Amino acid sequence: MTPSLVPGAVVRHPDRPEWGLGRVQSVSGERATVDFDHRGKVTLDLRRVRLVLVEPPRPPHPLP
Repeated sequence: MTPSLVPGAVVRHPDRPEWGLGRVQSVSGERATVDFDHRGKVTLDLRRVRLVLVEPPRPPHPLP
């Protein structure tokens, strides 16, 4: 699995640049659901594709 592949991370699919950037929605075992800018929501088998991490998830903002 791609390190730091957790909900909120921004990724690219190495073989589908036309899909644009995607935000990881969920990760379960060897599957990840990613919402891509130009493709929509896709569930990927992480044994077949190694997503490229563009931006790690942002930490939650502390409450005032």
